[in-house]
Amino acid sequence: MSTPFDSSAFLATCSGRPGVYRMFDGEARLLYVGKAKNLKKRLASYFRKTGQAPKTAALVARIAQIETTITANETEALLLEQTLIKEWRPPYNILLRDDKSYPYVFLSDGDFPRLGIHRGAKKAKGRYFGPYPSALAIRESLSLLQKTFLVRQCEDSYYKNRTRPCLQYQIKCCKGPCVGLVSPEEYAEDVRHSVMFLDGRSNALSEELSVSMEKASMALEFERAAELRDQIAMLRRVQDQQSMEGGTGDVDVVAVMLNPGGACVHLISVRGGRVLGSKNFFPQVAIEEEGGDVLMAFLAQYYLGNAERDLPSELIVNVQHEDFATLVEAIESLRGRSLTISHRVRATRARWQQLAVTNAEQALAARLANREHMTERFEALATVLEMDEPPQRMECFDISHSSGEATVASCVVFGPEGPLKSDYRRFNIEGVTAGDDYAAMHQALTRRFSKIKDGEGKLPDVLLVDGGKGQLAMAREVLQELAVPDLILLGVAKGTTRKPGLEVLYLNDAAHEFTLPGNSPALHLIQQIRDESHRFAITGHRARRGKARRTSTLEEVAGIGPKRRRELLNHFGGLQELSRASAEEIAKAPGISKKLAELIYATLHSE
Repeated sequence: MSTPFDSSAFLATCSGRPGVYRMFDGEARLLYVGKAKNLKKRLASYFRKTGQAPKTAALVARIAQIETTITANETEALLLEQTLIKEWRPPYNILLRDDKSYPYVFLSDGDFPRLGIHRGAKKAKGRYFGPYPSALAIRESLSLLQKTFLVRQCEDSYYKNRTRPCLQYQIKCCKGPCVGLVSPEEYAEDVRHSVMFLDGRSNALSEELSVSMEKASMALEFERAAELRDQIAMLRRVQDQQSMEGGTGDVDVVAVMLNPGGACVHLISVRGGRVLGSKNFFPQVAIEEEGGDVLMAFLAQYYLGNAERDLPSELIVNVQHEDFATLVEAIESLRGRSLTISHRVRATRARWQQLAVTNAEQALAARLANREHMTERFEALATVLEMDEPPQRMECFDISHSSGEATVASCVVFGPEGPLKSDYRRFNIEGVTAGDDYAAMHQALTRRFSKIKDGEGKLPDVLLVDGGKGQLAMAREVLQELAVPDLILLGVAKGTTRKPGLEVLYLNDAAHEFTLPGNSPALHLIQQIRDESHRFAITGHRARRGKARRTSTLEEVAGIGPKRRRELLNHFGGLQELSRASAEEIAKAPGISKKLAELIYATLHSE
C-alpha cells in the first residue's frame, strides 16, 4: 500500500512566488498541471478538509508527488502551463478546443487599417503581433490603444457601410475615418504610434503619460492622475517579456546551487525555443566542494552515462569550469553531434538561466527542510553533544543593525520537523550604545528568558548564539542571572578563514572548543539554523529602519535617490505595479542597470 501524500510537510517548504505545479500519482503519471500567482496559497487550497468539489477530491486522493517550477511573473506561469498541457494533456485538466493557439493582435492593410484579436492561421494581409498570454490581455491593450490613439477596431463590413459616425466617435474612442473626419496622414501617425507600442518601442509614450500623471498630481487632479497611472500599468503589463516564449533552438539550461547540507542541480529543457519542463537532481557532495566541480561531474554523468539521452545543441550553465572544453569534445565524440556550453548569455537565454537558478535555490531549500533529512541532522547533533536523545527544541539568537541604527535581535526556533516559524521572535533593542552587540544580546536574552523565570514559555534544549567567545560569555551571564535551568549552550564562530564548513564551536564555555567535518549532518543543521537567524534578523532590521525613516521600500536600495525613485515609480505607474515586475522588466526602466534591477527586485520581495 502506498504512503499517503504528506501535504503539510510539502506546504511547509513550498514557495509563495508565481509558478507552475504538476501533480503525479503513485506511478509517476502526470495528473494535473496548474499555474498560480502564489504557489503556496494555491496548493494549500487543494488540501482543505471541507468544501472540495468531487473532481478535486478525486484528484487529491490520487496525488503522490507534486513538483513546482517558479517563474518570474504570472505571464510566464500561464505560458508554461499551456505548453505543458498541450504536451502532456493531463486527465484532470480542462482541454479546450482553442488551447493549441495563442491569440495575436492583428493590424490590417489599407489606408485606414483596423486593430483586432486574431487566432488561428495567419491568412489575412497585415501585421500580426504576439503571441499574448490571453485574449483578456489583448482586449485590455486594445482598449488602451483605442483610448490613446483612437485607431478603429470595428469590422470592415461595419466600417464600409457607415454614413455617420458611430458611438465610438461620440465617446472619443475613434476619429471617424469611416466618414472622412480624419486625414489619412493623421490616421497613419496614430497607427504608427500603435505599432511602436505593439513592437515594444513605447518608451516615448510611457514618458509622456508619466509627465502627464505628475502634472495632474501637482495640480491636485487626483482622479486624472489615477487614470493615467492605470494606463501606464496596463502598458507595462502587456509589454511583459515572456521568457517562456520567443527564444530559438534546442537548449538545456543547467544551474547548480550549494548550501550547508547539500546541492541541487536544476535542468530546464528548451526545444524549438519553448520551455517544455524542468527537473531537480540532488547529488551527494561535501560542503567544501565548488559549484563548478559539482556541475562538471553532473554534466559528464548525465550526457555521457546515457547515449540515448536527448542531446541539445547548446548547454547554458550558471558557473564555469576549466574542463568544459574537454567535456564538449568527449560528448561530441560519443554522440557525433556538435555542442556548445555558454555561461554569459543575454535576453531570453539570460532569463532561462535565471529561472534555473531560482528553481535550484527553491528546490534545495525545500529539500533541506524535508522532515526526514531534518530528523537525521537532529540525531547527528545529539551524538556530537552526547545527548541521550535528539533535542526537541533549539533556539538561535542573532543581532542585526547598520552602524548601530535600528538594532534588532532575532530568535528562530527549530524542532525535529523543521522551523517552528510561529515561535520566531524579534526584539527591538533600545537603550544600548550604538553598535554594542554584547549589550544588545544581553537585552534580547534577558527579555526572552525572563518569561521562563516567570513560568511562561518553553525552555529550549539547545541554545545557539551566533558569535564567538564574547557572545557565549554574555549568554552564560544572562542565564546565570535569571537562574534558568541547565540547558546546552552552543556558540558558533566563523573561524579564522570565515568560510562555510570551517566554523569553530564552543560547548557551554570557551574552554570546550571543537570543530566538525564539513560533511557532518550536525554541522549542516547548525549552519542552517544560524543562517536562518541571520536572515530573520536582517529582514527585521530593514523593516524597522524603513519605518523609522518613514520612507518607501525603495529607499533601502543603495543607488536609488529621490529623483530616480520618482522616475521609476512613474515608469511603472506606482509601487504596486513595480512589485509585480520581474528583474528583467525593471532593468528596462531608464537609468536602471541589470545589477540594480536585481537588487530592487530582491528588496521588494524579501521575506
